[in-house]
Amino acid sequence: MQRSRFRSTFSLFLLVLCSVSLLSSFRPAADSDDILGVWLTGSKKGHVQIYKQGTKYYGKIVWLKEPNEPATGAPKLDKNNPAAGKKKQPLIGLVNLSDFTYAGNNVWEDGKIYDPENGKEYSCKMTLQNPNKLDVRGYVGISLIGRTDTWVRVR
Repeated sequence: MQRSRFRSTFSLFLLVLCSVSLLSSFRPAADSDDILGVWLTGSKKGHVQIYKQGTKYYGKIVWLKEPNEPATGAPKLDKNNPAAGKKKQPLIGLVNLSDFTYAGNNVWEDGKIYDPENGKEYSCKMTLQNPNKLDVRGYVGISLIGRTDTWVRVR
C-alpha cells in the first residue's frame, strides 16, 4: 500500500515538474509583423517607423528631437551622405532601414541600416526581445563586429 502511494505521489510530482518546466521555457513565437510600429531610438533623438513593403521590412525617420538646424531654423538635411545628390534630402522621412526579412524566432535579418550622423550604411539584424523592446545590431562583415542599440516602442 505504501509503495503504491509513493509511486502515485512521485508520478504526480514528476508530472507537475515537467509541466512547470515546459511552461516556463515557452516563449510565444513572434508574428513576422510584430516589429511594425514606431520606435524610439537608443539615443532618444528620433522615432523610426518600421513598415512592411511586399515581404520586406523598412524603417523611416518620422520624428526628431531637434528637427531643425539651430543656426538657420531650416529642417535638418542628410548633409553627411556621401552621395552629393542626397545631401539636401530632409532627415524626416528618410528611409534608414531597408530590406529586412523575417528569419523566425523574433529575428529580422539581411537588412541595412543607414546612420545619418556619419553617412555610413551597415549590415543589420534586429531582434524583438519583447513586444516593446527591439535590439538593433549594426555591423561590418560579421555580426560579432558591431554595436547593438536598444529601441523602445512608442506605438
